[in-house]
Amino acid sequence: MTIEILLKYLFTVLLIFSFSAISYGQVEKAEADLQNIIKELEIVGLSVAVVKNNNIIYTNSFGLKDIESNTPLSDKDIFRIASISKSFSVTSIMQLVEAGKLSLNDDFSDLVGFKVRNPKFPETVITLKMALSHTSSLNDSEGYFNLDVINPAKNPNWANCYNDYEPGKGYDYCNLAFNMVGATIEKLSGERFDRYVKHHILNPLGFYGGYCVDSLDASLFTTLYEYKASTKEFTPSPSAYAPRREEIKNYVMGYSTPIFSPTGGMKTSATDLAKYMMMHMNQGKYKGTRIISKKSAKLMQTKAAENGYALAIMNADDVIPGMTLRGHTGSAYGLNSAMFFHPKEKFGIVVLTSGSNAPETAEHNKVVVQTVNSLYDNFIKKE
Repeated sequence: MTIEILLKYLFTVLLIFSFSAISYGQVEKAEADLQNIIKELEIVGLSVAVVKNNNIIYTNSFGLKDIESNTPLSDKDIFRIASISKSFSVTSIMQLVEAGKLSLNDDFSDLVGFKVRNPKFPETVITLKMALSHTSSLNDSEGYFNLDVINPAKNPNWANCYNDYEPGKGYDYCNLAFNMVGATIEKLSGERFDRYVKHHILNPLGFYGGYCVDSLDASLFTTLYEYKASTKEFTPSPSAYAPRREEIKNYVMGYSTPIFSPTGGMKTSATDLAKYMMMHMNQGKYKGTRIISKKSAKLMQTKAAENGYALAIMNADDVIPGMTLRGHTGSAYGLNSAMFFHPKEKFGIVVLTSGSNAPETAEHNKVVVQTVNSLYDNFIKKE
């Protein structure tokens, strides 16, 4: 260990102890546990943050930011966090609801600007709330990187974007719906999606991050890696941070929005994501700054689908045994991410990983579950 790395470690430990009641022994045990998880699951890079009683009590980063350059990962480095991004879209929608610009019961067709109707149930209105809770009957079978796929005037196969069940009476996780929600935010706010989120959520929270690659310091991007089990090799995924500059040059407000991926394009660090998590944990307020009303925050966390999904926030009872957490996960380009909190017990955990050998399953990823439980056991759990 070099003097520079040792000094950095000692500074981190002193900083942690100065703001929390955790002990050196807790940190030592937690980090030994995390190193075992990293070794078992071949995690390339791991950043974590732990919140307790409205304070960030622990943050650290392990492994590599980039394999090719052998660059160590640090707490300031940022990741594309994938589907946790959806909650930023809903937070924006709730702000517009509070401003009287729309209602969750509005016809999604009226908001998007073209017909959004399941052809098997043409009389059933698909509402904005259905889109936000994945109960709209929309699906991703035609793709979701542009709105042409579901626009009847643009795609002759648009009907494939709808499932066989009546809107509001089933559940199918749908990225396309959230890219359409992003377009709605632009239409009603008059601001480009990435700028709206920056001005109305990120800046008030003192949060570094965003959806537009060129608005961020590219030197902070953590390389994401896909793992191929057959060869046991990690392959970088540069498209995670594709700037899409040519598409942005020809941007059409309220329609080109998928360029920024409201469904999965937020890029930030574990520490800054923990600030955002605390806002939701405290019903819309962080350190004296209110982002959304208590009513809106509660609604975002209230079950809207049979599986416990609310409005871009899950009610998950399968992460920590015997406990229902609220939050979201993400998975894309080799990354696995998680943001889970318990509003009554006032704790939360953020996990960002840049690649591992853990296979994708229908359940929560093994990296997420093991890391969340380790951090909970070492820093939160009462003896």
